[in-house]
Amino acid sequence: MEFLQLSDRGFLWLAATVYAAAFILALVSISRRRQHSRGILLTIVAIGFILQTTGLYIRGHASGSCPVNNQFEITQFMGWSATLLYLVIGPAFRVSLLGFFTSAFVTIISLVSLMIPSWDVTQTTSLFGNDSWIKVHASLATFSYGVMGILAITSAMQLLQNYSLKKKHMRGLFAYLPSIIELEQINFRLLAFGLFLLTLSILLAIFYMAEPTHSTKLLLSGAIWIGYLIVFIIHKLRFFSSNNLAYISIFLFILAVISLGPVANAIDHSKDNKKQGSLSE
Repeated sequence: MEFLQLSDRGFLWLAATVYAAAFILALVSISRRRQHSRGILLTIVAIGFILQTTGLYIRGHASGSCPVNNQFEITQFMGWSATLLYLVIGPAFRVSLLGFFTSAFVTIISLVSLMIPSWDVTQTTSLFGNDSWIKVHASLATFSYGVMGILAITSAMQLLQNYSLKKKHMRGLFAYLPSIIELEQINFRLLAFGLFLLTLSILLAIFYMAEPTHSTKLLLSGAIWIGYLIVFIIHKLRFFSSNNLAYISIFLFILAVISLGPVANAIDHSKDNKKQGSLSE
């Protein structure tokens, strides 16, 4: 019964620990040149996902909205989105190493967000206001970043595969990589799906955003959207090599993650200015 009485952060710590266990299991299997069981890895990641979902549900229930109210929650929700996508597409694409990289990615961002107390600042009001459509916009944008996180992972896998083919390294980690053609197809589908979600979120923001303080969020999301749109067009027209597109996809995701900090800080400063203005009156 004590397990059920854990706090939201307690569940999130447990989830990060389970994700780390999944990563270590896969790493040990690869280091011993053994094919790790995708079923076992998928099960462990699914347990971590359930724990993370529980923690985020508790936070969302307490705030009465989707848990994207500060940088900590946004980062956790992005990791949750990436894990959900892996659980959905992992078995479908049959990419054995996707679980290895996804568990590593989610472990890192989960632990980083948990170990930086300043990210988990309690908000008296929602970071994105009380408009339900703006909250949907925030949730879709964060989920799209989770999709782009998986895209960054599969892009890294493509670069590794290309390196292995050039250097003729076919052992260890490289032995479990999908073919270049398969990875290119996966990357394009992820890019299209992530771009669709991000486009929808920006359209919602344009139509329903009332507060000018949210313009920073919209501008940053718009810049990221333009970057991914250009990659999508280039991919369709085949102007660049798939390797270059993989590098750009990784770079854009890093920019997307970096943009989360300025968004939260800009809105926090705006709220502080409003409070100071009301006190002076």
